[in-house]
Amino acid sequence: MEESQELPQKEITPVQQEPIKKKGLIREYAESIAIAVLLALVIRTYLVQAFKIPSGSMEDTLAIGDHLLVSKFMYGTKIPFADKRVLTIRDPRQGDVIVFEYPEDPSKDFIKRVVGAPGDVVEGKEKKVYVNGKPYENKHEVHKEKDVIPKEMNPRDTFGPITVPADSYFVMGDNRDRSYDSRFWKFVRRDQIKGLAFIKYWSWDRDKLRPRFSNIGRLIN
Repeated sequence: MEESQELPQKEITPVQQEPIKKKGLIREYAESIAIAVLLALVIRTYLVQAFKIPSGSMEDTLAIGDHLLVSKFMYGTKIPFADKRVLTIRDPRQGDVIVFEYPEDPSKDFIKRVVGAPGDVVEGKEKKVYVNGKPYENKHEVHKEKDVIPKEMNPRDTFGPITVPADSYFVMGDNRDRSYDSRFWKFVRRDQIKGLAFIKYWSWDRDKLRPRFSNIGRLIN
């Protein structure tokens, strides 16, 4: 019998996976975050911005705790570091609810309703508002105080007549007796307007500590 011979065995080197490069992974995450931030900035600057209602000057149209979306492109997109607007769909008009820089302190944002456009003559007579000699009918207007303040004491109930200058707007809060608006500080310039408020996306009742579900998703008119 022939003696069996063992065949020489080859050594097999296990294939090793290349270690994931941490540097590449960090870079990928960083790029994703940068793109997300850039998109958010573009949307906030040129398209839509969220605002929260802090006061009751627009009650009962807007309640304290309502969160709104404001169209920034409706009145034209503002070019950074310039006063020009491009791609304007239309100009602000009577009845629009707008967000703007408070003329006496541009760091604050105010929200009111447009009552008078450029060239309009606005006048108030004992809580009644007239535009170009005709009563201004606003179904959202409310009065929560019965007393009428004389014009000599305060312009809240009686003011004008006032002619709205070019590129400016006369605005008032729907809660007429408790709104600090154009009756007191005159006009909002066109370049101070940030956009048109168009929908409530969230609402929180801070007194009852619960959402106002009936307000969520409501269009603003």
